[in-house]
Parts: sequence; structure tokens; C-alpha cells
Amino acid sequence: MSEHPSTASLAVEAPPRILAIGFLRLKQLLQEVAPEYAQRARVEVVDRGFEDALVEIEARRAQERVDVLVAAGLHGAFLRRHSDLPVVLVKVGGFDLMHALARARDISPRIALVSFGAISSEVEQFSRGFGLHIVQRSYHSEAEVAHCVQELREAGIDVVVAPGMVLDQAEQAGMRGILLYSHDAVRAAIDDAVEIARAARLASAKRERLNTILEQLRDGVVAVDEAERIEAVNPPMQRLLGRTRAQLLGRVLGDVAPEFTLARTLRDGVEQAEDIVRFGAQTLVISRSPIVERGVRTGAVLTCQDPAAIQRVDRSLRARARPAPTGTRWRLSDLVGQSGAMRRALAQAERFARSEATVLLVGESGTGKELFAQGMHAASRRRAQPFVALNCAAFPESLLESELFGYEEGAFTGARKAGKAGLFEAAHTGTLFLDEIGDMPVSLQTRLLRVLQEREFLRVGATEPTPVDVRVIAATHRDLAARIDAGLFRRDLYYRLNILRLELPSLRERRDDLPALSAHLLERALERARAPASARAPLLRELLRLIAGAADYAWPGNVRELENLCERVAGAAGHGAADTDAFGLAELLPELTQPAPLAQAPSGAGPGHLGDPRAGGAGTTGGARPASGTGTLAGRRAESELELIERTLAECGGNQAQACERLGIARSTLWRKLRAAGAPGRVRG
Repeated sequence: MSEHPSTASLAVEAPPRILAIGFLRLKQLLQEVAPEYAQRARVEVVDRGFEDALVEIEARRAQERVDVLVAAGLHGAFLRRHSDLPVVLVKVGGFDLMHALARARDISPRIALVSFGAISSEVEQFSRGFGLHIVQRSYHSEAEVAHCVQELREAGIDVVVAPGMVLDQAEQAGMRGILLYSHDAVRAAIDDAVEIARAARLASAKRERLNTILEQLRDGVVAVDEAERIEAVNPPMQRLLGRTRAQLLGRVLGDVAPEFTLARTLRDGVEQAEDIVRFGAQTLVISRSPIVERGVRTGAVLTCQDPAAIQRVDRSLRARARPAPTGTRWRLSDLVGQSGAMRRALAQAERFARSEATVLLVGESGTGKELFAQGMHAASRRRAQPFVALNCAAFPESLLESELFGYEEGAFTGARKAGKAGLFEAAHTGTLFLDEIGDMPVSLQTRLLRVLQEREFLRVGATEPTPVDVRVIAATHRDLAARIDAGLFRRDLYYRLNILRLELPSLRERRDDLPALSAHLLERALERARAPASARAPLLRELLRLIAGAADYAWPGNVRELENLCERVAGAAGHGAADTDAFGLAELLPELTQPAPLAQAPSGAGPGHLGDPRAGGAGTTGGARPASGTGTLAGRRAESELELIERTLAECGGNQAQACERLGIARSTLWRKLRAAGAPGRVRG
């Protein structure tokens, strides 16, 4: 996911930048007040006007972001018309006005008040009430200023209270001038500008966050304002509409796609959920909702799901509740974990158990795929029927075919006289769990596809199909999409399997479950090892301490690896060899105390790949390390890895410590890899 600065960091890292536009007297006020805001904002004074000011503003914007403009009178009105930046006007308060008029009265009773815009009725009443005879004039353009000053001179006015532009011309005409603005008026304007900038940055950060979230959604989403103009649209909706974000923003949604119009939602404020709409050649699920902020309807949002979502809705409508699970070794309630990722996986598994559709379990090696499969079987209507499991990577192609489909008498040399029922027949009316489906040979994938489609199969050597009622749950740690691209997995079979997809979280994604899992697994392991009861609590306490200290450990073997560590501790404790102090377990568990740099296993890749220098043994595909020279992909990877290790050792003169440092792995990892290759004597300390 792309990263965006948080709302708080925006305010801290980049203070608001405010440009204050003013000449002569107002410029002097701005320069005197600006330093007071050094801790809150960057206030820069621009002593240009009108078109020149616009050119200067754009030049400064090109260098760095500008948040707000501050100006007064005619300049402020001009900037509001010609700039897209927010403009805060320096306004005259009642106290400022009275103070300026009092100063003018001390000079002469012949006073004129000139202001931009309309004449103040309050000043008129004040003037009559106190017998001040203040002459008021107003102007709306630069040309009117000269005309106004000429009238005042002819009327015998001695003192003019006005903005700086008027005062310049009044003093040239021989009259005295008093600036209408004060330091307090400038401070009030800059205070408003700072707040506007802060609010704008908060809104901008929220928009960026919203856009980031929308970009991650697979469903199409478009949001409009109260006039149905598009304000936000994510990439799936852009692809559906066939236009870019720039082409859509500001357009009326009903004009772009009448099928998606939100006019009724904006008018009535009524939510429409899961409406079926035909758009071009596609049938889509549309939901429309009004956007209400502080009780006011400010827009509406439309979400659009693809045809696959329609199929999921259809399946959920046909799914029915099932009784509580009984009679199976593992139930979903037996699985340990209260982290958010685990709760979501269990909730999905419970929903999927109530359906008859095929399930595809996806997760790294050691995440408990078979436990989930058993749990879903126990929660289904088939719970009293057989649960049959098969590891597709554990058999060569010829044996796998007969294991799955069975064979007839005389089908091949060595076949039983009466033939043999396959696992599909053994699982009839129940559940067949196909583990490591990604490693199934392509030729058998074709036969499996037919079984899923036709609900019948042929035994090896048979001519008549056998009908079967079985639910298939498949599992893999492979990236099936990549294997499809490589020609190692059938695309049509993938679509048959990937109906209900359950992605199991790795142990890295559910670290909050480590204490409970460790306690559960260690307790079971200690019971099997018949370890002394007095050692159990200290061992668990020390194990949890080591796990907490290895916060960056990637757990490439997931729960299976954690179980392995617990078995190791229990085995040593059962033989009286475990020391419960830090040094004892540290030696026993080098994975936690001597972590090597490890990139987290990518999605769809299990332990044992080259990016996982600590993986091996049970973590590899199928639980065995292929011998070098076998021609398999794993074998060639092992050969390449060994060549790299041997070359590095040679360059280091056989020094193990230097080689480990250059390779970025622990010494125990280096020793294990060389021992697995049959070459432990190639290193020295």
C-alpha cells in the first residue's frame, strides 16, 4: 500500500504557509505582526498588487505549497476573483473604527471615512447621534478612488480615515490620512488564515487517506456531491467506466453512466442495497447510499460488485444453518487464537462450512490447513460421514491416480484381483481433503475437473463412470496464479476450486496468539514427554520471554515451527537436559536467540524457498529436501544455494564466521545447510 502522511504529521512537518499582500502602511503592519506567528505558520509579505501580485503568488506556489492569502479591501476582492486559493480579508472592527475616528477628531472636525464596498449605516447613525458630521464615501475600483479623493478635497475635508490606497492619494491632495486598519485587525485576519489552512490540511489528509483506501478496494466505488458531481472514484470504477480519474472528476455521474445515477438517492435520501443492474454486457450488483454529515445530506456513494460477487450472494442465500459439530477429531472451536486475523479466518470457516461449495484453503506451510478442513467438515451437514485426506505431493503421478480414483481388476501389473476403491469412493457422502493441490500433475488435474463438474469418475481400467456425492476441500501454499501462467496448473480447475476461498493467516500476522499457542503446544508436548510437573511453569515462562525478545522473527514454519520448538523443549525436559535459565533455552532454541536476516515469506510461497535461509526440513514442500541433480526445481535451487555457500566459504578461506556475516545467516543455519548437503566438514570456526 502506498503511504501518505498522517493528519498529525502534516501539521508538524510543514507549518501553514500564508502570503499577506499589502503596500506601504498595511505592509508595515503585516511585517510587524508576522514574526508573532513564527511558531504557528510561515507568514510572508508580498508588496505587489493586482496582476503583479498574482504573478508573484503563482511563482511562490511553484516553489512550495501556499495555503492561504491575506489581503485587504480592493486587493482582497481582486484576489478572490482571480485566485483559486482561499483569501482572508483584513476587516475593520468597531473598536478600530472608533479609535481611528477619535484620532481624526483630534486633528480636525472635518472628517471623511472612505471604505471599500458599501457605506456603513452604523457609522451614519453614530455620526448623527454625536454630531460629528462624518462624511462617508465608498469605492469599488481603483478608478473610483481618484474620483472619491477629488470630491473630498472639494468638500473641504481635512482628515481622511481609509485604507492605504486611498490614503496615498489623499495625502498627495493635501489632506491628512489615518489608516483604517490596526495591528489587532491584521492579527485577527492571520488567525483566521491559520485556522483555514489547518482545516484545509486536515481535509486534504482525509481525502488522501480516503483515496488510498478506495484504491485498495476490489469493488468499484464512486462518490458524488449534492449536485451529483463526481468527487472520488477508485481504479475498478474507472476501468468499468472506461475513463481516467481526471476525465471523471467534476462530471455529473448520471451523464457519464445513466445506469449508475444517484439523483434519486440525493433527492430522497433512501439507501438501495444489492440492486441488480445491467451495464453493457455485464450484470452487476449496485448499492447506493446517501452521505450524511452532521445531519445534512452532502452527497451519495455508489458501490459496484463484479459478477463473482453475484455468485457469492447467490451461494449465501442457498446456504442453511447446520447443527453444532460432533464426532470429528478437530473442530473449529479447538483451534487456538483470539487475534483479529484468526477470528476472521474462523468466522469465514464457519460460514463456509454451511455451504456445499468447494473450498480452497490458501496459506503458508504450517498454518493449519488440514485442521481447518477437519473443522469445516465437523461443522457441515456431512459431519457424520467420512473425512478423507490426501497429500497430492506425496505420491508419484501413477500412484496418485489410483489412490484418487481406484482401479479395476487387471488394470495394470500388480493390481489387486478385485480391484480397489479410490479415495473419492471412500469419501462418498462426506468430505475429501486434497492437500498440496498446487503440486498435482496437470494430467490428473483434467480428471479432477471432470469429477467436480459431472459428479462422477472413472476407475483406472473402467469403462462405466461411478457417481459420487462428495464435497472437496483443497489446500495449497503455492501461488496458483503464477503456476497457471507457468503452465503448471489448469485455469479452469482453479476456477472450480476457488469458489469459497479462505486465506489462513501466517504466524507473523497473528503474533498476538503466540502466548496462548505456546502454552497450549508446550503443555501437550510436556505431557507426551512426561516431563516433571514442577518444570512446566518455569519452562513456559522462559519460552514466552524468548519469544517476546524475538519480536522480529518471521516464523517461516508458522505454527508447525512453534510446535517443533515446544517439542524440542519438552524432549529435553523429559530427559532432564533442559535448563530453565536464559542460557539453557537460548542454546536449545537458536532460532529465537540468534536470528538471521530474513525476508518475510511472500504470499503463496511456503518455507523452504531461497528467500528463506532458515527454512528447511519439515518446512519444505512435501516435507523432504530433493537431492541435488534430481532435475526438480527445488533440487536446482538447493544446488545453486550450496554453490553460493561454497564459493563464499572459499573466498573467506573457510572461515565460518566471516562467511555467515557475508551471507547474512546464522552459523546454525550454515551448519544445517551444509549438513543437509552432506558437507559439514567444509567449514572451520
